[in-house]
Amino acid sequence: MILVTGGAGFIGSHTCAALAAQGERFVILDNFSNSRRSVLDRLARITGAPVDCVEGDVRDGALVARVLRDHAVDAVIHFAGLKAVGESVREPLRYYDNNVGGTLALLAAMREVGVRTVVFSSSATVYGEPISSPIREDFALQPANPYGWSKAMAEQALADLDHSAPGQWRIARLRYFNPVGAHESGLIGEDPQDVPNNLMPYVAQVAAGQRPELSIFGGDYSTADGTGVRDYIHVSDLAEGHVAALRYLRAHPGLITVNLGTGQPVSVLQMVQAFERASGRPVPYRIAARRPGDVPAYWADPSQAERLLGWRAWRGADHMCVDAWRWQSGAAS
Repeated sequence: MILVTGGAGFIGSHTCAALAAQGERFVILDNFSNSRRSVLDRLARITGAPVDCVEGDVRDGALVARVLRDHAVDAVIHFAGLKAVGESVREPLRYYDNNVGGTLALLAAMREVGVRTVVFSSSATVYGEPISSPIREDFALQPANPYGWSKAMAEQALADLDHSAPGQWRIARLRYFNPVGAHESGLIGEDPQDVPNNLMPYVAQVAAGQRPELSIFGGDYSTADGTGVRDYIHVSDLAEGHVAALRYLRAHPGLITVNLGTGQPVSVLQMVQAFERASGRPVPYRIAARRPGDVPAYWADPSQAERLLGWRAWRGADHMCVDAWRWQSGAAS
């Protein structure tokens, strides 16, 4: 049985679907602070079975230990945490409490119960502004905001834990690049409760007529079309990367760190154009001033994930946009 913390969220729910597709059993722990309970019914429709979920906070160590015992959990995939960069700058203590404190509470409960396999949801923000792209896992960590630091600190805690008990823990630190898209069923996708922080849901809402236009921050970067370049990865590819990491850990004790990205850079304007093709609708936009801290271009070197996990992202930008539009337009709901 796999415990998926934050399993009702965007990436967590897609990973639950990917686990079920591989015959894995899972239980979700979620406090629904940034997710919706309706996801559970939608997941049940995808998996063909009721979804087992415990409502609670990962920082509640006694609750986590009880869930681990009661459900005979043998591995954890840890998503629970806060994820908005701008908000982390405004509320750093809240981010350290949730993302670092939550990870420490989870690991303490796991150690208490004797569960020693964990896949950790990290982020490419730990690299800050890299010296070059593609970015390898051995690049220096230089986060530029509290969110990135919270992920780097949790990563360090995991490394120290592994070092303290050689061969006893099985840990994968997965550094995501830019997750987008939605499940091919159209039943689950990115569903922000407020103004979207990420590009794809904002573009989708503009295409749907819910917002008047998209602001593209920076049109004078030294890139092909002047807009920022990122490594967008389909959330279903990302989810399958977690299943591959879990499979690897079952056969290999110790700690691994891998990037999960496509290795294929795509500009903001290219993504907007792909979404227009997918939706058949215009996406009005305006070029706005650059945002402080934004990096002109970065993308992953995903070769280590392919070498260690046998995993490779295969869904391209058009695929991402088609699935995101299906979710946005509610065609399958």
